[in-house]
Amino acid sequence: MQQIAFYQETFVSFLNTFSVHREPASLYNPINYILKLGGKRLRPVLTLMTAEIFNCDYKKALNAALSIEVFHNFSLIHDDIMDDAPLRRGQETVHEKWDLNTGILSGDAMLIMAYQLFENYNPETFQALAKLFSKTALEVCEGQQFDIDFETREDVTIAEYLKMIEYKTAVLIGAAMKMGAIVAQASIEDQNLIYDFGKNLGIAFQLQDDYLDAFGDPKTFGKQVGGDIIENKKTFLYLKAVEFSAEDKKTELLHLYSLNTKEHSEKIKTAKQIFISSGSAEATQKEIQNYTSKAFIVLEKLNISKENKVALRQFGEQLMNRNV
Repeated sequence: MQQIAFYQETFVSFLNTFSVHREPASLYNPINYILKLGGKRLRPVLTLMTAEIFNCDYKKALNAALSIEVFHNFSLIHDDIMDDAPLRRGQETVHEKWDLNTGILSGDAMLIMAYQLFENYNPETFQALAKLFSKTALEVCEGQQFDIDFETREDVTIAEYLKMIEYKTAVLIGAAMKMGAIVAQASIEDQNLIYDFGKNLGIAFQLQDDYLDAFGDPKTFGKQVGGDIIENKKTFLYLKAVEFSAEDKKTELLHLYSLNTKEHSEKIKTAKQIFISSGSAEATQKEIQNYTSKAFIVLEKLNISKENKVALRQFGEQLMNRNV
């Protein structure tokens, strides 16, 4: 198994050969644009890494890895439209740079292109990849709808929130790893185990993202710290604070999350204080560790070398100790 940076560089080189130069350019230019905006390339890296963990040449998994990345970026285009977001990775979002209709149509084309990449595999592998992809893509849509529904609900439970982040974020990480295992022709048992490993790590990753949104270092986080608080998002931190807080603090938090003010600093400061004093911040860190531990328990059941188990554990620990 190589270093993460190696897989990132290899994938980006492959991605650069994927530029679509077809007509109409107005459809394909936005696709090339979003794919070149950068990012950690976490999901395709996991696909390549998993293929090699199961003793397969990672190059055989490049098309599956690209499919995951194309799908992920398709979902970002449509997410940005739904959120009316002006920026993505510090640059104009597709619908802002072009227009709303272009964003919708280019996103649709990307979803189809993601499927097309499976055509580079033999029929058996194609079928397994397509079946997993269809299931995952539908779950991501369900997760996004849960997230939208939660915006207007005051009775969201912890269980519902965890299900939402599982579908919206974690299943795609699990699928990215399982695709690598499918390409490597790993056993069905190992395919399912590596999926569970990735899914649990994905839930921990999203919870960590929630935590860093409130308590991350603005210099390294890469996004506005307190963004979820500004947008009144009912994250794990918020839901646990509501559950744990005394009545007066609970009322104060509910009031804060009913405000849409232009002055955010005091709102962020007060919400963070309640997250800490209620025990919500600590509970969130414990839940991150809980899902990381679940992933590591699954890891021990995998039929891979001890060396690769150590490498996967180190990767998981690195992911959970990040500050970006």
